Amino acid sequence: MRNLTAAFLATALLAGCAATPPPSLVAPELFAVIPNAAGKAGSITVQRGGQSHVIDTPYGAQRIDATGAVVAGKLEAAAVRDAFGSTLDALPGKPETFMLYFLEGRDELTVESRTELEKVFMELKRRPLPDIVVIGHTDTVGNLTFNDRLSLQRAERLREMLVGLGIAGDRIQAAGRGKRELLVPTEDNVAEARNRRVEINVR
Repeated sequence: MRNLTAAFLATALLAGCAATPPPSLVAPELFAVIPNAAGKAGSITVQRGGQSHVIDTPYGAQRIDATGAVVAGKLEAAAVRDAFGSTLDALPGKPETFMLYFLEGRDELTVESRTELEKVFMELKRRPLPDIVVIGHTDTVGNLTFNDRLSLQRAERLREMLVGLGIAGDRIQAAGRGKRELLVPTEDNVAEARNRRVEINVR
């Protein structure tokens, strides 16, 4: 009798388990295309169940629900900002390169580049954690040792200026290339203003 009771209880437990619907095997997912600051959007492809779904419009979205079905939709810009604002702000910005120019034989910016520096600074301040590399260059006037030293002085001078404007110093690296990487190829000992420059690479 005890064996029959145990068998009955085991059967009842199994029946109870079978009556409970199994949990969903698909976790809901959301895929969306977020435009850049200029409003331009790329595209992504969502593949599910042997089918491909392309999203190529700003704030276009595809949701995969708990059943595994793909549901097309569109997000509101304000809702995206409310839900994912901190994540979007933490994303690295698009890599940019800026060019500033120096007076001949000196580590002093030209008048035009001093004005341009403020625009560069404003762009850098828009990035929460920029990684900045400042590379100094020279024209071909003077020997290699002189130009190596001058190019590094230019890069370090600009780094100091950026720090003075409020950019964290530990985010900026400085290096000099001398006259090895000319923007405008020239013969030796040619004063070329476009080669007397620093390149500011930001990512």
